[in-house]
Amino acid sequence: MLLHRILAINIFALAILAGSIFYLDGFRRRLTEGSIATAATQAQIASDSLSLAEPHEREDLLQRLGRHSRARLRVFDRSGALKMDSWNGTQPTYELRDPSQEDWRKHVSRTIDNVFDAMVGAPSPPPLAVPEGRTLDSWPEAVAALRSGKTVTMERRAPEGTLYISAATPMARTGEVALLSRNARYIRRIVREERQTLLEILLITLSVSVLLSLFLARTIATPLRRLARAAQRVRLGRDREVSVPRLPSRRDEIGLLARALADMTQTLRSRIDATEAFAADVTHELKNPLASLRSAVESLDRVDDPGLQRQLVDVIHHDVVRLDRLIVDIAEVSRLDAELSRARFEPIDIGALIESLVPLWEPRAEARQVRIAFARPRKGSAMVEGDGSRLTRAIDNIVDNAISFSPPGGLVEITAAMIDGEVVVNVEDEGPGVPADLRAAIFRRFHSLRPANEAFGQHSGLGLAIAKATVEGHDGSISAEDRHDCRTGARFVFRFPEAQL
Repeated sequence: MLLHRILAINIFALAILAGSIFYLDGFRRRLTEGSIATAATQAQIASDSLSLAEPHEREDLLQRLGRHSRARLRVFDRSGALKMDSWNGTQPTYELRDPSQEDWRKHVSRTIDNVFDAMVGAPSPPPLAVPEGRTLDSWPEAVAALRSGKTVTMERRAPEGTLYISAATPMARTGEVALLSRNARYIRRIVREERQTLLEILLITLSVSVLLSLFLARTIATPLRRLARAAQRVRLGRDREVSVPRLPSRRDEIGLLARALADMTQTLRSRIDATEAFAADVTHELKNPLASLRSAVESLDRVDDPGLQRQLVDVIHHDVVRLDRLIVDIAEVSRLDAELSRARFEPIDIGALIESLVPLWEPRAEARQVRIAFARPRKGSAMVEGDGSRLTRAIDNIVDNAISFSPPGGLVEITAAMIDGEVVVNVEDEGPGVPADLRAAIFRRFHSLRPANEAFGQHSGLGLAIAKATVEGHDGSISAEDRHDCRTGARFVFRFPEAQL
């Protein structure tokens, strides 16, 4: 995902930098430890060789050992006096440089060295006293070696910042102590060369990291800009058919966002289209009773016949009732989605709910000589999550519709049961049924398919639409089907998900 990509790119360069620093520190430490061990070995060899040499051979042997080891060898007696020095009469094997006499590039390199040492927390050895002491007391390691009888090493910092290594070892046969010292400038040179190599690797790594960052920015910023432009067009409403990129090849957060925005835009467009269609339908449905009402009112002033006047008053009364019914149902449909989105659903026993409605349906059914039969399920066996008042209205609309279409002596059967994890409610009547080609259309708003013997304008054509919107708002479905027993009539089926108690 995007988070992993961003973290990987940012951590990649940092990991290379940190790894380089710690590698370089370990490399320098190993070089230092190796140099100290070499100095101790060479001091021991020099001590053994000088102990075995004849007195007249020792001076020459000391100088040759100093030249071969690239170090300075000195021998002190027990009183602390300097007896021999490999530099006497020969060229020094190393030099201690004065930093003030070096050019600016050396100062820059030394500053980088100091910064590096501070970053890794490298220990800082004590400074070397210049000029070097000519008595045993000036060399604590030699004093310690003389007392302990063992080789003792010590690190110091030369004036130019390089490592100064010394190793002292006692000469058992003569009671003297040999001191080997060198300015290990080569350690700093090797470390600087290695650091230069690592710097080149780091620059390559940074270049790769920048390229990866640009690639990542392109894979993030470009699609986000496309989505932002599409969202802006949707907001301004200047493009009726705004095409929001879905980015089907993206399986990360950007792809999820793109598909969510595309689905949201499609849903929004569908809702706008539905609202516009609903507004047009409302206008059309209201114009008919209003035109009839207007015609009746205008005619009433011009009619003197009392009989005609009563007929016109009846028409006015009928149109007012019809308008009132339309306005109430339209208001309910318009706020249904909003109310369902805010409703607090709770577990409802559909069987108990329908049982409480049966006494209200019976007077309507008796008026049309229709019987009602309800097979009540076992208590608590048909539980759904929902809004009781809304479910009541939806079921009431369907049952009222069944009563209206049932012939005299007909039977409206209602059942509710749990089937395969769903609560299924069936409402069956013995009317003419619903033609197969109209089973989807009857749930549309203002679609009215009424019995032939029913007076015009008794229904708004919104009852089934309200029932469908209510059921779908409860994550259910409603459909019109043929009866399973092959008898004439309609069968309306509600399906709700089972409540998770």
